[in-house]
Amino acid sequence: MKKTLAFVLSATMMMAALVGCGSSETAETKAETTAETAGTEAEGDKVWIVATDTVFKPFEYTNENNEFVGIDVDILAAIAEDQGFEYELQSLGWDAAVAAVQVGQADAIIAGATIKQERIDNGWIFSDGYYDATQTFVVPSSSDIASFEDLAGKNIAVKNGTAGADFANKLKDEYGFTVSVFEDSPTMYQDVLLGNSAACVEDKPIILSNIKENGLELKVPEGMESDVAPYGFAIMDTADQELLDMFNAGLANIKANGTYDEILAKYLGE
Repeated sequence: MKKTLAFVLSATMMMAALVGCGSSETAETKAETTAETAGTEAEGDKVWIVATDTVFKPFEYTNENNEFVGIDVDILAAIAEDQGFEYELQSLGWDAAVAAVQVGQADAIIAGATIKQERIDNGWIFSDGYYDATQTFVVPSSSDIASFEDLAGKNIAVKNGTAGADFANKLKDEYGFTVSVFEDSPTMYQDVLLGNSAACVEDKPIILSNIKENGLELKVPEGMESDVAPYGFAIMDTADQELLDMFNAGLANIKANGTYDEILAKYLGE
């Protein structure tokens, strides 16, 4: 495209020089029109880059057929189809996904990201909420931990930069426990299963799915969860507002036509 445009501009300039000043405006107009057309073509071919986590079942994960699937994956696909845009989903891991959007290597992130003020203050621009979740403490199946008071003197595992980590840090001084930070959910679960941490904090739908599907020897005590908080799709550059607007419009449409409920039922049985 650059070579073609350069040729057109060069030819235009030569023509202007040959025929004199009377036709230079026409030549310039043609050059501008060519550039605008090229820009329009590029815009029409836009492929949005969306970053996500690698393992956050049932929202994003690799299934037994080595396919990347999940609630977030299906919601994004349904919205893109509804709105008619193209995208590339990049499975990077939580920290890398956030960093990719921050530095402009990706246009947006969808990774079970809780909408919270701290993120908004740090430049996240969220969509409408697409799933309401709570964070909960999770303990080994054999544990007798049944309340926050039972956590005194113990260590709690959390996932870096998540609402679960915020929930634990908010309570740690009051209930006298320490916190260890992990990069991903499976490593965090393993730390609890090995006995290095007495509990971890995870989004409730995530841990219930993992316990059911993977047979993890973990359980969720009653009464040890946070208030409801929504997940959001997010951009970090106002230049990508078009994508955010399409996401919101598409989300409303797939909720109205039943596609959204079908996706949840597929993964959660709701």
